[in-house]
Amino acid sequence: MKIHKIDHVGIIVNNLTEVKEFFVEFGLEVLGEGEVDGKWAERITGLAEVKATIVLLGMSDGQANLELVKFHTDLELSNIQQSPKTHIAFAVEDIETVVAKLKKKGAEIISEIQNYNNVYKLCFVQGPEGIILELAEKMR
Repeated sequence: MKIHKIDHVGIIVNNLTEVKEFFVEFGLEVLGEGEVDGKWAERITGLAEVKATIVLLGMSDGQANLELVKFHTDLELSNIQQSPKTHIAFAVEDIETVVAKLKKKGAEIISEIQNYNNVYKLCFVQGPEGIILELAEKMR
């Protein structure tokens, strides 16, 4: 068995518009949007009478994708909504510019840019709804 790549990371969000705009501003592209409901969605989620909006975001090179999910039905979502937020790592170019851009969009800098063994510059940023981003720039 071989793992080729991360296809996507799914995140349950409350304010789909805000989170989508945040990641589009960050540099991801909208690959698709749609509603899911009915028996298929119930089987996938294990929830009855589920209805959700999904936005798929990705990078132009076709690497890993990000799936944002907003539930619209009053379900027993307390366990889902209270689950830990996902940590997502992105390889970036010019980390200082990226961090400054995200800070202007309201992101909280969790850790200042750090040198990791003279191999990477790393920084952790918290975006909307507590979503944690790890930014990594390979040093030359």
